[in-house]
Amino acid sequence: MRLWSLAELPPLPPLRLAVVGHVEWVSFVAVAQLPRPGLVGHATAFLEEPAGGGAVVAAQLARLLRRPVPFFTCLGDDAIGRQAARRLEQLGLELHVAWREQPSRRGLSFVDDEGERAITVIGERLTPLASDPLPWQELSRCDGVFVTAADAAALRACRAARVLAATPRLGLAKLQQATVQLDALIGSGLDPDETVPEGALALPPRLSIRTAGAGGGVVEPGGTYAAAALPAPLVDAYGCGDSFAAGVTAGLAADWPLEQAISLGCHCGAACATHLGPYPEA
Repeated sequence: MRLWSLAELPPLPPLRLAVVGHVEWVSFVAVAQLPRPGLVGHATAFLEEPAGGGAVVAAQLARLLRRPVPFFTCLGDDAIGRQAARRLEQLGLELHVAWREQPSRRGLSFVDDEGERAITVIGERLTPLASDPLPWQELSRCDGVFVTAADAAALRACRAARVLAATPRLGLAKLQQATVQLDALIGSGLDPDETVPEGALALPPRLSIRTAGAGGGVVEPGGTYAAAALPAPLVDAYGCGDSFAAGVTAGLAADWPLEQAISLGCHCGAACATHLGPYPEA
């Protein structure tokens, strides 16, 4: 599969895209080497952002479209959750929040001088549910929706969009219970937690996309693709896969040929790797 350059790709048409998913308040810590037992390390850079797959995909789509993107999510009704909401709106998201009387989920992401990272999440993933008083009916007006966290009923509501893509991190049981066909299932081919066994879904996705970092990835049907060259030195791989998924979803919603949609995803993922954390504004 040929990788199209950014200059070759057509402009995206006006699209209405949305994301349904989760948020984690993540502390990003740059270190010379990843933590090792018995050693004291020193951070060379530090920032905190609302991240996690849902937030990263939604923010990337907002940058691509240059307009607010509806984000259906769930936040803890605490100081961190309120701070996350404010920052997400600054990133160009139109928030639809189900507030929970639970602690917001947090995370730590260490990244070393080689761009290797180690992530620890703290607390329960808060998931938007179909029973939450969110404007689910708006999804029927969307050209495309990407899902990172939802219950089976909410995933069925998302199927009202013209194009529906999701991550395998939704969980095999929810994907099976929803009994909807995805237009694309996009996940890491290097992560066992993002593996969906062949034949496990009664309605297999129209496209199954497995990423392999700098090794590119594979699309079924479609074949292999190469990763895009980084536009600047590697800093942090956090969010690259989610940024890739956002670009592919936008391309599919625009009715681009598969090769072009994959290429846009590759360029989004490559750009994400060139700064600490998932957002270039940081």
